[in-house]
Amino acid sequence: MRIILIEDERDLAAALKKGLVEQGYTVDAASDGEEGLYMAENFPADVIVLDLLLPKMDGLALLSRVRRKGIQTPVLLLTARDALSDKIKGLDAGADDYLTKPFAFAELLARIRALLRRKTEVKESVIRIADLQIDTASHEARRAGRAIPLSAREFAILQYLAYHSHAVVTRTRLIEHIYPEGYEWDSNIVDVYINRLRNKIDKGFAKKLIHTVRGTGYRLNDEPG
Repeated sequence: MRIILIEDERDLAAALKKGLVEQGYTVDAASDGEEGLYMAENFPADVIVLDLLLPKMDGLALLSRVRRKGIQTPVLLLTARDALSDKIKGLDAGADDYLTKPFAFAELLARIRALLRRKTEVKESVIRIADLQIDTASHEARRAGRAIPLSAREFAILQYLAYHSHAVVTRTRLIEHIYPEGYEWDSNIVDVYINRLRNKIDKGFAKKLIHTVRGTGYRLNDEPG
């Protein structure tokens, strides 16, 4: 899952990016409002984490412009302001949630997961597809009760497929949501990861859950391929 982080406090931004990457998220970071607006308008993302006080363009102005362009990516505001009027302004401008600084990183993660669930048909932290369970909070997966060891990248792909199990996910869409902008990747990298996931999730089971839709992409569900 891909996050755009727009935060001008260098140490905080570095700590948040490091923590989010360790949790398996792909993160594109901007340190001012103009750069953040460019990313929000041009980079595909699942969530935007947006500081309210930014140089060059403040968070509210950025958010208003993004929403006027019809971009509906969920936005989590970070603000040092705790006045009720500031929070109301943020929500009225199109924010989906907010956190007042200082905050616990665990709460930030929980709110991001809630926003991700809100934008999909998934409403619980544990996604169940047949006998496969994917815990988006602990980043653990099990099939038929057996733990499946996954790398951070493997889990990111599995989670993205699970969030969109009602649709076919193209290779391009997977690339856009699991690698940061500018990353140089091999043309067959998605196929490599899908094969690894198949070996870990489907191997030894009669019912296959990862399906290839020829010429299009992949589906994760319990329907025949």
